[in-house]
Amino acid sequence: PLLLALATPAAAQQVVVEEFVLDNGMKFLLLPRRDEPNTIAAGWLAKVGSVNEGPGTTGLSHFFEHMMFKGTNTIGTRAPEADAEFRDRKVAIRSRMNELVFGGQYGRYFRGEIDDPWEPRNDTAELAALRAELRALMEAQRAVIVKDEFDQVYARLGGSDMNAFTSHDLTFYFIAVPSNKFELWAWMESDRLADSVMREFYAEREVVHEERRLVVDTTPTGLLDEQFDAMFWMNSGYAWPILGWPSDISSYTREQAERFWQTYYRPENLVGVVVGDFDLAEVRTQIERYFSRLSPGSAPPPPVTTLPVPQRAEQRMIGECDCEPQVEVRYRTVAFGHPDSYPLEVMAQVLNGRTGRLYRGLVEGREIASYAFARQDSRKYGGAFSFTAQAKNDAPPEALEEAWYEELERLQREPVPPRELQKVKNKMAADSFRRLQSGFFLMIQLGWYEGLGGWEAINEIPRRLQEVGPEEIQRVANEYFGRANRSVAIYLRRADATPIDPAIAAMPPEAQRFVRQSVEQLRQIDDPEMIRMAIMQMQSQAGQVPPEFKAAFDYLVAAAQARLAELEADEAP
Repeated sequence: PLLLALATPAAAQQVVVEEFVLDNGMKFLLLPRRDEPNTIAAGWLAKVGSVNEGPGTTGLSHFFEHMMFKGTNTIGTRAPEADAEFRDRKVAIRSRMNELVFGGQYGRYFRGEIDDPWEPRNDTAELAALRAELRALMEAQRAVIVKDEFDQVYARLGGSDMNAFTSHDLTFYFIAVPSNKFELWAWMESDRLADSVMREFYAEREVVHEERRLVVDTTPTGLLDEQFDAMFWMNSGYAWPILGWPSDISSYTREQAERFWQTYYRPENLVGVVVGDFDLAEVRTQIERYFSRLSPGSAPPPPVTTLPVPQRAEQRMIGECDCEPQVEVRYRTVAFGHPDSYPLEVMAQVLNGRTGRLYRGLVEGREIASYAFARQDSRKYGGAFSFTAQAKNDAPPEALEEAWYEELERLQREPVPPRELQKVKNKMAADSFRRLQSGFFLMIQLGWYEGLGGWEAINEIPRRLQEVGPEEIQRVANEYFGRANRSVAIYLRRADATPIDPAIAAMPPEAQRFVRQSVEQLRQIDDPEMIRMAIMQMQSQAGQVPPEFKAAFDYLVAAAQARLAELEADEAP
């Protein structure tokens, strides 16, 4: 069969990368490919994420991701000197505001006089006056700012798919450019690494607060998920959210941001990744010309020193939300690169998919779940294995939990039969093979693995997964899944919860969150042309959507078309 034929090449795949390090310490991974002519996928990552933060600075890595798109003294302003003066004046005002909040408003909050020390409605007269002065400066600064110029320069010259993300362990910036525009990328990216000015610093905090509202506060399980993560990870840096706690977002200072910049955005903590249709010698010359101007940091980033405390007893959380009843059972496991991460990953895949044990046992067999899946999440400094399911046909979430223990006990008691295991390995091999087809996605994978421990994992992981035997799965099922090592979250439907669209309820949790957020964003768009462009873009990507996300994709297209019809009806005479 085709899948069996793919297993050997995927297990033995060799992505050959040219690796070199500049004198300033910045590392580059280069991979020429001719199968996508005249296109280069390029990016760079900073080895910093939420795990490197702490109380008072949670969310700073993600906030910095926003700042990096604000430009430099060359890009993003019509008058660099006036722009710098505005920034300095705002820093002075905000520093005084922070003094008043920490020295007065926090005391009022703890005495029960106000409900939020950062909320403008609770301002003292002096704070209100300072806030008004700060707003006036922000408004005046707009006259010298060229909004989104960084994006516009790329777009005018053929750049596409520019974006970035922040994870627990790294921050990654990337774009696709025509092959003849690689020098543009090298200049643009080295310029913002050498001369980022953190423009609109205080205004952008409000943007992040709004992002939190959309991603966490207004999603059915967002706040509960945040609480469960904090309980599960305990003393680890993974205990706080990537977006940060609200009070920390409100309190960031320019001084904190500059220290962060000098610590984590120096060349020795950065890695560039370039994949596509290019000449190796030419690209290397451009990299050396532009990125060599970055100055090394004065000291290396501090290590993550706090090791996870072993869990000694079962943890359990029960919450109510505007959601269908659901359950998650999560266990402490191992970090990226640990030998046991491979059998744990294979174990998850034995459970997943239409032919996996969870679907056959809970969705089709017992008919108590609308979906059920397992996941091994190996991060840089720790790992977790989770079982997640949503109830169906009025089944209580406790029934899902018990069904999971039955499936787990079977894995602990009986080795996975050879035929079933081979089928799972064949699918994993095929998935690995497919992930190599897109140069853009290959660039993302190389950067992701490099941030976690080493890009070589792109070759190592498929081989190690194919080597996993049934006895290893049985061993890890018994070693990591004891009662004392588990944490359980049960979410019950609130009595006053609004009805859930059955089409959304049938989607996995991540798809539900994405769809709800996207629909909310669509409702806030009043320009029909923007909706038309969004529909055209989605329709052009329809053939690339993975099967597991097709229902969510189709729902979003229909929602966009319905929103367009509403706007067109409002425009009709």
